[in-house]
Amino acid sequence: MTLGTRTRAHAPAHTEAFGAASSALRPALDAPRRPARVLAVFPLGVYLEIRTDIEPSVVAVITGEATRLPNSVVLGDPLPRVSPGDDATVGDGGIEIGRTTVRVRRWWDPSPPLGAVELDRLRAALPRLAEVCETSPRRPGLDPDGGAALLARGCADGSLMSAITAAEQLMGLGPGLTPSGDDMLSGVLVALRRLGDAAGVGRAVWLADWLAATVAFDAGTRTTPISATLLHCAARGEACAEVVAVLRGLAGHHPLEPAVLRLLRLGHTSGADLAWGLRMGAAAVVALGEKARAGA
Repeated sequence: MTLGTRTRAHAPAHTEAFGAASSALRPALDAPRRPARVLAVFPLGVYLEIRTDIEPSVVAVITGEATRLPNSVVLGDPLPRVSPGDDATVGDGGIEIGRTTVRVRRWWDPSPPLGAVELDRLRAALPRLAEVCETSPRRPGLDPDGGAALLARGCADGSLMSAITAAEQLMGLGPGLTPSGDDMLSGVLVALRRLGDAAGVGRAVWLADWLAATVAFDAGTRTTPISATLLHCAARGEACAEVVAVLRGLAGHHPLEPAVLRLLRLGHTSGADLAWGLRMGAAAVVALGEKARAGA
C-alpha cells in the first residue's frame, strides 16, 4: 500500500433468496411493506416480528431441515446472516432481512383438507394414539392431571365455561419460546377444528371457535410473541407438518404410529405437549359426536 493512501471497504452485495411460504402468511406478505425486527436467530431459523396488530405477527424464515411451522417461509438458500434486534421489513411480496430479499416462489397449505372422517374410525384410533404416547419416553412439560385434565373434561363435556377456564390457566404456562401450556392448547384447538369439521361434529367446531376467541383476546399479553402467533394459527386449524401427519393418521390416510413418533421427537417437550393436546381434542370430538348421535 502506498504511504498516505487507504483502501476502500466494499459493502457485501445484496442477494436474493427464494422459498416456499405458508398460505397463512399471504396477508402479511401481500400487504404494503411494514417494518419488522429480528426476534430470534437459531441455526435452522430466523424469527421476525412485524410491527402490526394483525396475525401472524411473527414470521419464521427457516431451512428445509427445520420444523415447518404454519407461519414459516422455507428457504432453498442459506439463511441470511443477521442478529437479534436487526431491522427487517415484510410485505410487497417479500421479506427484506439484512442484505437479503426473500421472494416466494410457491405456497403450501398449513391446514390441508382431511376429507370426511367416520366417527367410528376416530374412536378406533384413539387407543393406539394413547398407547404410543404413554409408552414413549418423551413426556409433556406439564402434569397432564392439572389444568390439562380440566381442559380435556371441559371439551369432552362441551362445557364452554370449563374449557375457557382451563385454557386461560394453560396459556403461557411453562418455560421456553413456546410454553408447554400453549403447545397443549394448540393441539386441542387444531384437533377440535380439523377433526370436528371432518367428522361433522358441529359442537366441537363451535367449541373451537370460542376457544379461538379466548386465544385472540389473551395471547398477546399472556405468552411470548412466537407462541402467541402459533396459538393464533392453531385457532384457525393451521399446524406444523408433524401435527398434520398425525391428523391424517387419525383420519386413516396413512399409518398413525410413525406419525405420532415423529411428532413426539420435536423439541424438548413441544412434540409431547402437542401430542397430548391432540389426544384431548380428538377424544372430545368423539365424545361430543356420540352425544349428538344419541340425541343428548
